[in-house]
Amino acid sequence: MEADRKTQIPFVDPHDSGAHEPAPRGVDRESIAESVRSILTELGEDPSREGLVKTPDRVAKAYEFLTSGYEQDPRSVLEQAMFDEEYEEMILVKDIELFSLCEHHMVPFFGRAHVAYIPQGRIVGLSKIPRVVDVFARRLQVQERLTVQVRDAIQEVLRPAGVAVVVEAKHLCMVMRGVQKQNSITTTSAMSGVFLDNQSTREEFMRLIRS
Repeated sequence: MEADRKTQIPFVDPHDSGAHEPAPRGVDRESIAESVRSILTELGEDPSREGLVKTPDRVAKAYEFLTSGYEQDPRSVLEQAMFDEEYEEMILVKDIELFSLCEHHMVPFFGRAHVAYIPQGRIVGLSKIPRVVDVFARRLQVQERLTVQVRDAIQEVLRPAGVAVVVEAKHLCMVMRGVQKQNSITTTSAMSGVFLDNQSTREEFMRLIRS
């Protein structure tokens, strides 16, 4: 790989306003369930009928799980399995399935993430990269921020020569309502270091994720 990959890339995160810190947790399931009952009533439904009587509790548990990323610190996830290793070529984990909730309508978006980095003396256990994706996906999100957060977390902790993240997702807020375009896919990318500065490195990453 190119010699300039050994250059240390300083980490400056203009987007970070404490996003890596786990938010205070303490989900009140009964309060959420009561709110769901109110929503069902306002929609003209009967929350006491057989098919819906347990729905508020199920929804409360589902939202607790789907937003569990607030109580997880991606830095801790990465730091659990970091190793000194003199490997200087690209490491890519692609086709990472992700599911998240759009913060604008609180309906799902889902797809896959491709994450690569070029180490500078430190690597991380491969399973930790999908874990970091899950930490940020299990929050109310927009795809653009999710993509940047994954890049910045890896750059901050591993200090690699560069990080590249591409996310491809389908948004149900576009499929089920609004413009109702069932086949539309949104692609976002966030890169740092040699992936920004070196065209051949960037092209290698894009070629690998399409192969």
